[in-house]
Parts: sequence; C-alpha cells; structure tokens
Amino acid sequence: MYDWEDKPELNITPLVDVMLVLLAILMVIAPNIIYEEKIKLPQGSISQQISKIPPVHITIDKDLKLKVNKDYFDLNSFEDNFYKYSRKLDLKATVLISADKSLDYGIVMSILAAVKQSGFSEVSLATNG
Repeated sequence: MYDWEDKPELNITPLVDVMLVLLAILMVIAPNIIYEEKIKLPQGSISQQISKIPPVHITIDKDLKLKVNKDYFDLNSFEDNFYKYSRKLDLKATVLISADKSLDYGIVMSILAAVKQSGFSEVSLATNG
C-alpha cells in the first residue's frame, strides 16, 4: 500500500546522462556541417586603385626657419613663394604643419592662411601625443 508520508524524490541522473550524450554527438557532428547558400552575386567593375598622395610637410623651428618638404622658404615672402610652389603639388594632398611651441600664434596662423589661400583643403597641425 502507498504511504502518504513518503515524499517522492526526483532522480535527474538519467536526464543528465542523456543530455551529455546528445552534447557529445553535437560536438562531433557540428564541424562537419557545411552551410551552403546558392547566391548569385552581381558582377562588379574593376576599379582603379586609389593612389596615395604624399602629404606636404611644413616645418617651422624656433629660429623661424621655414621648410616645405625639403625646400627652405623665407618667412616674409612665404605666401607668394608657397603659392608658386604649390602649383607643382597636388592640391588634394594633406598639409601637415609642424611648428615649435615657442613660436608666436600669429606666425602659425599666417602660415595656415597662406596654405589655405594656395588651395589646399586638408590642413593638419602636428602635436605631441
């Protein structure tokens, strides 16, 4: 006869055994499954490789020596001379201005204005850090 005082016990050992076997089977089969979808991709055109335009480096030291790439310029006539010099350069190039931190702000801004007036649109100021 059934004893109403006994509480039934849940035995989960067979459930865990079955789940571990299924997990092992899945781990063995999963690397072999190949998903293959039949997709027809559109044809692309062959594009020209974008050539990397070398940047223009402008350097001004604390003695006001101004250098553009490898050429030296006089600070007083920089605006006119740089305009002539820039005709040989690609105006899409990035201009990187490196100035000594002890220089007057106005000097750097006049160099920046001359670069902008020459037609360059991408100008960056170099910093440490």
